[in-house]
Amino acid sequence: MIIKQIAPGLSVSGQLTPQDIAEAASQGFKSIICNRPDGEEAGQPSAANLGEQAKALGLSFTYIPVTPGSITNDDGDKMRAALAAMPAPVLAFCRSGARSTKLWEMAQNIPAPTGTTKTYDIVIVGGGSAGIATAASILKRASGLSVAIIEPSEEHYYQPGWTMVGAGVFSAEFTRRSEKSVMPRGVDWIKGAASSFAPEANQVALEDGRILIYRALVVCPGIKLDWDAIEGLRETLGKNGVTSNYRYDLAPYTNRLVKDLKGGRALFTQPPMPIKCAGAPQKSMYLSCSNWEKAGVLSKIDVQFHNTGAVLFGVAAYVPALMDYVERYNAHLNFESKLVAINGPAKTATFEQKRDGNVSRVEEKFDMIHVVPPQIAPDFIRNSPLAAPNGFVEVNEATLQHVRYPNIFGLGDACSASNAKTMAAARKQAPVVAVNVLAWLDGKVPVADYDGYGSCPLTVEQGKIVLAEFGYGGKLLPSFPNWLIDGTKPSRLSWLLKDTILPPIYWHGMLKGREWMAEPHKIGS
Repeated sequence: MIIKQIAPGLSVSGQLTPQDIAEAASQGFKSIICNRPDGEEAGQPSAANLGEQAKALGLSFTYIPVTPGSITNDDGDKMRAALAAMPAPVLAFCRSGARSTKLWEMAQNIPAPTGTTKTYDIVIVGGGSAGIATAASILKRASGLSVAIIEPSEEHYYQPGWTMVGAGVFSAEFTRRSEKSVMPRGVDWIKGAASSFAPEANQVALEDGRILIYRALVVCPGIKLDWDAIEGLRETLGKNGVTSNYRYDLAPYTNRLVKDLKGGRALFTQPPMPIKCAGAPQKSMYLSCSNWEKAGVLSKIDVQFHNTGAVLFGVAAYVPALMDYVERYNAHLNFESKLVAINGPAKTATFEQKRDGNVSRVEEKFDMIHVVPPQIAPDFIRNSPLAAPNGFVEVNEATLQHVRYPNIFGLGDACSASNAKTMAAARKQAPVVAVNVLAWLDGKVPVADYDGYGSCPLTVEQGKIVLAEFGYGGKLLPSFPNWLIDGTKPSRLSWLLKDTILPPIYWHGMLKGREWMAEPHKIGS
């Protein structure tokens, strides 16, 4: 039960159970208001049963059911009367808390502040790879629509390049451009951060109080890097030999550490899934080892890979080639080994390791450590009515349409689809979302589907890549004929693709709505 206070004496939450009613009573609530009609979903407790539970605990209970999209002024009047009559503090609930919040606003007769509300055909939350590409694909097909992108950052990054920065192949500046320079022509850039959603009212609220109203909503704000989930990590990042290619400012430090290390112990870690670019944790290991091999110092370095998971890579077809490099570099694999703490000054990392069903804590000394942080859905997504049980935007895996709100779509790292979270996935998803959003605006059902495609160019050495391309269920989805590139084997041509071809395709193709090798697949074709 997640409770959010929205006014003195009033809080809201999602669906309550009888156990939640008891918990609310123990927290000091005096009254409960149910704003959710009975029978909206299977297994939902009835208002009558919840009312009996509340009254048995000495709480007041009122039933004011409202249907999404059909809330009337009369409903607001009923809410006002209930709040005036019931003892505070009051806990109101519906499916997500959004309807209860809307009723409270109506009960207060709160008008939207002048100049703070705007209406668009399409609002896109997130101006990263997925958001920019989707907007460009939409406007390429329907330039007359009003489209807004909510994005607080002034900078835009080509994040797949950070692995190459850490290896000294790219400069950090090569991966950065201004957000303004990539914003599609015709888009209204809303410089700010989204804070909450009211899908029944077709509204997005920003942290500064502005409200955007939409006909269709696209949600793609990326994923949250949870640096604080590892004790001591944030304080020591960028010093004491602790680095990560998952941050623009730290990737150059990775390169410096690799160049300076002539002997000792190097640790590389991988957190629980999901993470963006699942191959990146081991990419940094391979490229570091390749550089140490060329420098003639690899034999003096104890290389350790600590993976929270139980396998080296989730698609078995690529594992033999990767294991060849693990053996070549004499890297030691530690599976089911989760990084939980770092003491930077002492250069000690603590892992929780699972052995024979038992979990124990093990401390490892290091001279350098490359850390990949745990990753979760952004807070404002995880705590919203759009979220799936795992916290990500709940979408149909094929159409990328929200499962409960048909005018909402999600893609990129923030959506619940089970594909690998990679830039290549977003490149394929963006055109699918674009045509499905336009179909919905025309009163039609989705017309395109997504097969889960993702690509992970596994940089196994300087100049060679194992080009992993796969979709839902680990199905291999190669883009090239086997005689040209066999993705299960290391290839110099794949390195050329990563090093030379993909960056301009990103900047001048994907972000411009040019769907080279990414045309949306029509349902049924």
